[in-house]
Amino acid sequence: MSESGLLWVSILTYLKKRATIEDEYPGNIKYIQINLRGLAIFEDIILLFMNKSVSSIPLIKAGWLRVLIYLLVLLAIVSLSLVIYAYKANTKLPGGEMNITSMQIDPGLLSVGLFVLTLLVTYIFRRWVDRKPFVSLGINPEAHGREAIAGGMYAIFIIGISSLLLKWTGHLKWMDILFDPRTLFLSFGTILLSAFYEELIFRGYVLSNLLESFSKWTALIISALLFMIAHWNTVGFFPMVTTLIMGLILGINYLYTRNLWFSVCFHFGWKFLEGPVLGFPGKNTIQTLLQTDVQGDEMITGGGSGFEGSVILTAFSILSLIALYLFLQKKLNPQSQPVRDRK
Repeated sequence: MSESGLLWVSILTYLKKRATIEDEYPGNIKYIQINLRGLAIFEDIILLFMNKSVSSIPLIKAGWLRVLIYLLVLLAIVSLSLVIYAYKANTKLPGGEMNITSMQIDPGLLSVGLFVLTLLVTYIFRRWVDRKPFVSLGINPEAHGREAIAGGMYAIFIIGISSLLLKWTGHLKWMDILFDPRTLFLSFGTILLSAFYEELIFRGYVLSNLLESFSKWTALIISALLFMIAHWNTVGFFPMVTTLIMGLILGINYLYTRNLWFSVCFHFGWKFLEGPVLGFPGKNTIQTLLQTDVQGDEMITGGGSGFEGSVILTAFSILSLIALYLFLQKKLNPQSQPVRDRK
């Protein structure tokens, strides 16, 4: 510990001893109790900035309540930031009112802003409210290289096979290849940041705290539903179901491993391959590597909803979810392993 850290600890120890001497404050026990509470809060602040764990007991006991407050605070801060940005950018309607819904923000700038805000809010809640190390969310990079690669490859497998099935049925054609390194690089960075902060929210903080209030399957379903609601910007049954299944795939691995890197790389691989690389229509407003032409029933192709609106991707995602569950259940669940005979 540094000299300044030792000094603060010495000061706190001395103040505690002084506050507990009731003889110095005869007949004023209430004053002493208030004084001790103030010292406890002050000590928590000092230890937090010294990067020390203040307590193993969460500030708010119920995990679901911590999740609710966290999401409300995060939503409020993001909304306030957008209002400030709109004000600075003079985004107004003809009548002079603020117009946030039609505000155009550079995707890269938006991803960086949301990444920073999410990282800051999540760190404060994890250290101050949950009172746990930030890396306990599952972001410790040590010994998780295989899981990260597996997550990215599994997403490529799902999107790739589903795309080939769509092409095999005659609903998909790739007409041309337009290689723009700058656009691909910017898309790579934007989607990677988005994948990280979304997984930090829904799997890292939300799911890990819900697990303290509910059974693992209930917590998984709630987190996946919240993930689906957060992406509720397309109309249609299959886009929402596919997003829900994606949330379950991302969450079920976290249940067994408490490792966020599989989820981050899976999320990134899915979005990057679907949009900037394969060029499926939908929310893409940038130039893609492959120029795609989809024809036929929109229930099969996804239509304007993008590939996530395709029944082919939905069905294959469900099969992939089942396969991942069976693999994790067999490999990582001790109860599923055969008991060795005792000699």
